Amino acid sequence: MARFSNLLRFFRRKKFPFKFIYSDDYWVDLGQHVFPVLKYRLVYEALLRSRVKKENFILPQPAEDKDLLLVHTSKYLKKMKTGNLSDSEVLTLELPYSKELAKFAWLFVGGTILTAEMALKDGVAVHLGGGFHHAFPDHGEGFCVFNDVAVALEKMKQEGKIERGMVVDCDLHQGNGTSFILSKKDYGFTFSIHQMDNYPAEKPSSSVDVGLWSGDGDEKYLSSLREHFPRLYQQFKPDLIFYLAGADPYEHDQLGNLNLTMQALEERDRIVIEEARKLHLPVAIFLAGGYAREVEDTVSIHLNTIKVAQKVQRKYF
Repeated sequence: MARFSNLLRFFRRKKFPFKFIYSDDYWVDLGQHVFPVLKYRLVYEALLRSRVKKENFILPQPAEDKDLLLVHTSKYLKKMKTGNLSDSEVLTLELPYSKELAKFAWLFVGGTILTAEMALKDGVAVHLGGGFHHAFPDHGEGFCVFNDVAVALEKMKQEGKIERGMVVDCDLHQGNGTSFILSKKDYGFTFSIHQMDNYPAEKPSSSVDVGLWSGDGDEKYLSSLREHFPRLYQQFKPDLIFYLAGADPYEHDQLGNLNLTMQALEERDRIVIEEARKLHLPVAIFLAGGYAREVEDTVSIHLNTIKVAQKVQRKYF
């Protein structure tokens, strides 16, 4: 708790040079479930307690079906609206279906689209949520109903707001849905650094995959990341970075074993965000996964990501 208090004190001394996207409707009752939906509200409340002004938060609207159809099939959207999912589809999704879950999913995609737009405008934007990278065009997987990042990248491309987008996925789990969706699109680059001996069992190839193993820890992780950044930014020259800053590589996460310390996760954030902003590349940041035994740890990791983004943006802009 001391670390958490120190973070709040840090934010009280600083002004935020970017916007947060959040809604009080980022909530759905999942019953007893490892997915800590509560974390979205806890991050928001922590920022408010640290005197981040309410005008720094922007309220998203649910995504329009036409935007979801840039990635997902009409048949799948109909299933999600009606709840006409098979038992195997619900099992693969790993979430109990409800009308509230569908509302939750549509709203999160809208939030991610808004985050991309605000990042293009301000250089950085943070979605207090997002990063549902396991969703495929015709089904959901692994707590992910819709692939919000793939939808937002496609929308930015189709509207002419970007020519090329890059997904930097630092969630513990490989972004199988995102990799599959963007695999044949030369304007979408996918980078994933993840735990190999973990979900998902099948890992479609990203543009660049870095597979680590249980117990690899801080040094191996950070050295692997530094091998690729800023080089990949310089080579691909994206117009927008979609950064999935998952908290689940953490050493006390319930679903992973990469064993990263909070300090290493903060350095990870610095590498990804600072190297992008040095090159004047806008960064849209998403919280993605995080399943620590103590939800306060997950919240602290997410707040650290925000702290790094704030420091970088104030340093260079």
